[in-house]
Amino acid sequence: MIVTAGLKKSFAEVEAIKDVSFHVERGEIVALLGGNGSGKSTSINILTGLLKPDEGDVKIQGIDPFKNPIEARKKLGVFPDKAGLYPNITVREHLAFFGGLHGLGGSALNVAVEKTIHILDMQEIADRTTKGFSHGQSVKVALGRAMVHNPDYLILDEPSRGLDVYAVRKLRELLLRFRDAGTGILFSSHVMQEVEILSNRLVIIADGKICAQGKPDALKAETKTQSLEDAFMALVEKEN
Repeated sequence: MIVTAGLKKSFAEVEAIKDVSFHVERGEIVALLGGNGSGKSTSINILTGLLKPDEGDVKIQGIDPFKNPIEARKKLGVFPDKAGLYPNITVREHLAFFGGLHGLGGSALNVAVEKTIHILDMQEIADRTTKGFSHGQSVKVALGRAMVHNPDYLILDEPSRGLDVYAVRKLRELLLRFRDAGTGILFSSHVMQEVEILSNRLVIIADGKICAQGKPDALKAETKTQSLEDAFMALVEKEN
């Protein structure tokens, strides 16, 4: 299980997050929702070890990512808010490099790379350098880097942003397969249709604090609304 408890983080005089506590279990998809500036990205960056909180704790399968970062990161696959590909190396080389960073080597690394290429249907681009890739192709490579080491958890920051309808549908199918195979997934999104299709639970953040958590239907019932978008707005406005 991923557990965050009482996270706080400030940048100079700005309190980015004030009290963030939530959990993600294996075999479920949790959506982290909030408006721009709500604290979503700061929370994700702490969870993935890019930022250290001023207060609070993070545990990934019981591992503190700030005391034992290498072991913690083996448990995580991270899809960042920007793909950040290296333009002069191939898809296959990207996957091999990131698999190696997570401790894979030899035949195990080769098998993992080939499996990832197959799962994401990247056979035709596997030996091309990524310079000039379309947005959809770049997203595939970034997702492949996140999953090549078969992590227990995937952390995805707006993974469907900029994808066409077909690519979004394929991404949803893939994430649901990962969930059913036991992977825990935390993702952020502004697309409520996507959230409603994918999520087992929601964690809603507003003004740097968690204002609501629960299953989509339970939050709609709590707010006496018919749509998830209306429930989200009601909960955020209540907090503000």
